[in-house]
Amino acid sequence: MRAWRVHPPHGVLKWVLVWMSFCFIVFKVGPPSQWRLKDATTVHSPCPSCEECFCSLPEYPFNPSDCGKHDPAMSEEMHKDPVTMLSEEINLQKIVANESMEHARRLVMDARKSISHYQEEAVKCNLAVETCEEARERAETQLIQERRLTALWENRAREYGWKDTTR
Repeated sequence: MRAWRVHPPHGVLKWVLVWMSFCFIVFKVGPPSQWRLKDATTVHSPCPSCEECFCSLPEYPFNPSDCGKHDPAMSEEMHKDPVTMLSEEINLQKIVANESMEHARRLVMDARKSISHYQEEAVKCNLAVETCEEARERAETQLIQERRLTALWENRAREYGWKDTTR
């Protein structure tokens, strides 16, 4: 027996897709001023504070010189002499450059310490390898001498009638 499946009509599916597309387009293209909640008690100037400034909207007649007038630090910064601003910028760049150089010096010193440590370890390792190699060579010559001596004793034992039963 065949199981029956319930399929939604194609017209309903198309209608839902069209409606979702329409809502998405309205959400993306619609005016942002209608989507933002405004608190009338916090707005004291024609342009709100610069952090949340939507001055490009038609509701706000925006004059760039008005933005930041109510912030004393921003006002002081805006009235500085260009030479003073340039000298401050140069001093800030010097500070950043000096900090970068100090950081680079510390990294170079750390790298030098690491290099010297690894060189010491390499010297130790090379000495250990040389010692092991010398010990291996001595053991090899002793083994050769021991085999010669064993062969000599086997030959003497055979001369006296000994038979090797292990071979």
